[in-house]
Amino acid sequence: MLEIENLRGAHFGPLTLTLNALECVFVQGVSGAGKTLFLRAVADMDCVSGDVRIAGQCRRDLPPPEWRRRVGLLPAESQWWADTVGMHFGKYGAATIAPLGFGPETLAWQVARLSSGERQRLALARLLSNRPRVLLLDEPTANLDEVNRGRVEAVVVDYLEVNHACALWVSHDVAQATRIAARVIRMADGRLQAPAVMESDR
Repeated sequence: MLEIENLRGAHFGPLTLTLNALECVFVQGVSGAGKTLFLRAVADMDCVSGDVRIAGQCRRDLPPPEWRRRVGLLPAESQWWADTVGMHFGKYGAATIAPLGFGPETLAWQVARLSSGERQRLALARLLSNRPRVLLLDEPTANLDEVNRGRVEAVVVDYLEVNHACALWVSHDVAQATRIAARVIRMADGRLQAPAVMESDR
C-alpha cells in the first residue's frame, strides 16, 4: 500500500519503510528525533528527495493537491479557516462526527469555543471525510481523556478495515501501541531504528 524509499530531508533520512493495507504502524522516539518531519515529508509538505508510492502510484507523478487527498496528514495542531465547525464539513458532517462523541448540534458551534481535545477529534473527522488511503497521525490523542482516546482508536481501526487503508501514527503512548499497532518503529537522530518489542511478542 505505502512504499517509502530513501526518503531524505534536511534533518532526517534516508528512510525506507513499507506498509501493507490495514496496517497501523506506530512511530516512537524522543522529541526532536524527526517524527513530525517524517510525516510531513510523506505528505509532500516539505522539499525532500526519495520516492513515496501508494499502490504503485509515485508521489512525483501526481499534483500535490491530489497526493494530499490520498495521503491525509493530521498535524498535532489542526488548522481552522471558518467560524463554525459545520463550515468545515460536507452534508454528511453529523454522521462523520458522531462516532467521536459529537451530536449534530456541534456543527453550529463556533470554532473559537472548542477545547484542544475537541479540535483534535473534529480535525480527525474532517480528515477521514476526505477518504485518504494513508493516514499520517501526529499525536492524535495527546490531549484526550481515556474515553475519547478510546473513541479515536476505535474510529481509526474501523476506518483502516473498511477502506483497506494504512496508517503511520506518531505517539509516545506505549500502552496504546500495544493495543492497536501492528508494528512499532523508533526514530533517533532522523533515522529509523530496529522495531521495538511489543508486549504481546514477549
